[in-house]
Amino acid sequence: MRSALCALGAAAALALLPAGLARAEGQEPDRDFTIEDSRITESSGLAASRAHPGIYWTHNDQDAPLIYGIDSRTGETVATLTMAGVGTPRDMEAIAVGPDGDLYVGDIGDNRDGSWDHVWIYRFPEPKELKDQTVHARQYVVKYADGPRNAEALMVHPKTGRVYIASKKEDGGGLYAGPEHLSASGTNVFRRVGEVPWVTDGAFSPDGDRLVLRGYFSAKEYRWKDGRLADEGTAVGAPFQGQAESVTYTTDGSAFMFGTEGRNSRVVRVDRASGNPTASPTRAPAGTPKPPAAAGENDQGSGSATTGFLVLAGATVLVVGVKRLLRKG
Repeated sequence: MRSALCALGAAAALALLPAGLARAEGQEPDRDFTIEDSRITESSGLAASRAHPGIYWTHNDQDAPLIYGIDSRTGETVATLTMAGVGTPRDMEAIAVGPDGDLYVGDIGDNRDGSWDHVWIYRFPEPKELKDQTVHARQYVVKYADGPRNAEALMVHPKTGRVYIASKKEDGGGLYAGPEHLSASGTNVFRRVGEVPWVTDGAFSPDGDRLVLRGYFSAKEYRWKDGRLADEGTAVGAPFQGQAESVTYTTDGSAFMFGTEGRNSRVVRVDRASGNPTASPTRAPAGTPKPPAAAGENDQGSGSATTGFLVLAGATVLVVGVKRLLRKG
């Protein structure tokens, strides 16, 4: 009887907890997770595996040609892929999975915004087995029709397979479409097809009807039609992150996964229906005050204390963001 009452009491206590706290962290895929691999200090791209449920591919932005497969159940690296057949990456900023099952890696960063007359895309089949291995990648030369520029977002449409790049510029960048089929033997010219805000990453929804673009402080989801943005976009409740660098959809399209740079960086799930994180919030940089909860969450503090906290947190975010941008530039 005593054990039965204890079990009943524990169940009742769990029922009172928020859903994100009631779940044991690391037990379900596609939930918040921390990247545990000490080698990954500048996770700049994120892509949900199509072949291995719950696995997310990422990479450092300036490193050897290495791609890491992270298990979202544990945050542990379960595969390290070494790309062969490509040169030394200059600034890998994005990764995506195409409808052909290939992984596309965008070596498209150019912090001087015009110092390189071309950038590269690497492409290889997503491995069938999760283990450390060498993969043979094709390398594509990319140029923009209107001249060199910096970019951190590469997206592959899940139906057509066409590759898109969003350039990064503080006062707004461009959305560029690649040729119908990439050529490994010639130059692939990307042409401007739309205007975008300050973008650090983007991804198509699994059905190809939506495109999410994120920046350092916000994110929007756009309707996609006939190879173009079809509206002005709807704001998405992107989480506070010190160096907001990546976003992707879960494979079922029900949520976004937002990532950031830094050692032991946090990947945060945000449900598309609610626009709010569904599990524990991301870690802020050391010494940074915890950011305020989203509107309507934990709204219990006094007015003056809450206002002071918001001002302090906002100022801290701005200082941290500016310092990191200056270092990257």
